[in-house]
Amino acid sequence: MWRRSIQNLLSSIPAAFQCRRPALFARRLVFLQVDLRQPYTPQPERKRFYQNVSISQGEGGFEINLDHRKLKTPQNKIFTVPSKTLALAVATEWDLQQDTVKFFTMHLTTLCNTALDNPSQRSREQLIRAAVKFLETDTICYRLEEPPALVELQKNEWDPLVVWAEKRYNVVIGSSTSILGPSIPQSTKDTFASHLASYNTWALHGIEYMITQLKSLILSMGLLDKQLTVEQAVLLSRLEEEYQIQHWGSVEWAHDYDVYDLRARTAAATLFIHLCSESSTVKHKVMQD
Repeated sequence: MWRRSIQNLLSSIPAAFQCRRPALFARRLVFLQVDLRQPYTPQPERKRFYQNVSISQGEGGFEINLDHRKLKTPQNKIFTVPSKTLALAVATEWDLQQDTVKFFTMHLTTLCNTALDNPSQRSREQLIRAAVKFLETDTICYRLEEPPALVELQKNEWDPLVVWAEKRYNVVIGSSTSILGPSIPQSTKDTFASHLASYNTWALHGIEYMITQLKSLILSMGLLDKQLTVEQAVLLSRLEEEYQIQHWGSVEWAHDYDVYDLRARTAAATLFIHLCSESSTVKHKVMQD
């Protein structure tokens, strides 16, 4: 039913817009149907209310101190993270704020708040199912049939990554030119679910955030497996949009801002996942020292 509604909506779009970015618009509409939640919305800017930032070890992990006050989450829990390195990274975000605290620049803090409070109250299994479900609307699995130059670009840039993922995980993924997307075998979904189950709950929150930024589980796995850099993953996620901009132009400065912002969010998610995945090793070492 919802797919038919999307097709009806697409048919009502002015022709001038359809010829410029039809597939990009359709993909964003389909993406809205995927059950992925954004982390907490950052708070409005406020005047810096502290002088010094430090970390300390508490019973549940490492805490952030703003002067002599413990940082807390939106649900008023003590802000406690599982590793010293993650605590240092978060403390750096707070320490780098100038006269005004710009919460929208503090991606690690936001991710930690989401992991601590879990505002949508989802289990590990629900997080994994939501991530795997995104394969059905994965950016690099949607292909265009025209113009030929963009078709060739997608083939040259996206196909190698799909082939890598199929070999790396021993699965079948494929691609499609239909708005309905490719038909992903259940065995492929089961394999990715099994792989994601190897991550702890904190890391799963980070993976979900990364997927929402790149709109691709495959790109996210390539980035985490160090097959891609952050810059490469962002460029591949924006391939169609970059092509359209080359032909139709862009709003001055807005394009660069979007790219840099996406890189910052993706880089923060990557760092967050790695630091959360290493938390048990780091904590053991700190306790020994």
